[in-house]
Amino acid sequence: MSPADTATILARLADTLESRLPARGGDPGSSYTAKLLAKGPDAFLKKIGEEATELVMAAKDNTPERIVSETADLWFHSMVALAYYGLRPEQVLAELARREGTSGLAEKASRAEH
Repeated sequence: MSPADTATILARLADTLESRLPARGGDPGSSYTAKLLAKGPDAFLKKIGEEATELVMAAKDNTPERIVSETADLWFHSMVALAYYGLRPEQVLAELARREGTSGLAEKASRAEH
């Protein structure tokens, strides 16, 4: 899969998630995402924590299929948070691109200075 394909998939998913926002008519009775968004940050932030923990456990168990599946769940719920806050995956990709080629230690130190 090319980087363009990845960005397209993320953009399509973001568009779908945005359509589930209560302000855009998302129906909590017919959509898991709309239901999660209608409950507000506590609901989807809890899911992000759960999915992160499940990813950690899958990695500790060294089960590649579960690692991929749990990562997909974590990314999905993280994208729900992005949609809720009016943010896009393209912004995350731009931030990753900005950091590319920068030492992780140097990048972390630059954030501590702010």
